Amino acid sequence: MSIDDGVVTTGVTKVQPSESVESFDAFVAARSQTLLRTAYLLTRDHALAEDLVQTALAKAWFHWARIDNPEPYVRRIMVTTYSSWWRRRWNGEIPTEELPESPAPDGEDQLDLWDAIGRLPRRQRTVVVLRFYEDLSEAETARLMGSTVGTVKSQTAKALAKLRVDPALSSTPADLEPPR
Repeated sequence: MSIDDGVVTTGVTKVQPSESVESFDAFVAARSQTLLRTAYLLTRDHALAEDLVQTALAKAWFHWARIDNPEPYVRRIMVTTYSSWWRRRWNGEIPTEELPESPAPDGEDQLDLWDAIGRLPRRQRTVVVLRFYEDLSEAETARLMGSTVGTVKSQTAKALAKLRVDPALSSTPADLEPPR
């Protein structure tokens, strides 16, 4: 990379620094909500999702002048960064003497797909998010996860099988049962 008269030469194309900044800003403004949604579906935590998007955008910024199609590039960064985060042993939980209050009143049945997806192993959750929430093909999902299409298919089948037998999704509350 060299700079001659304010023009950055990356070996591929010549990009004006202000053009690069403007295109990055436009991308962030246009796609940040979509990226944040994907990050939340992966992490299931708003603060962690924001951190994941910010980390991915910061990593993409360094290569911005060379990126032809930024959204798949940034999504790939998000998936690989998220994978490296959950491979770490410590997950941020700190034991306490007092249990937090229950989020739902006792006895109240909750049919919550988000909770069921959250109980899936992380690779299966990633496949479900990318395939069904982001509507990516098996090939695109495999490319983002750095695996094969066969792995995506098997992880999808396993995830759907677990969701089918999840107790929170298989039981029907009395108020949702069809009349007899």
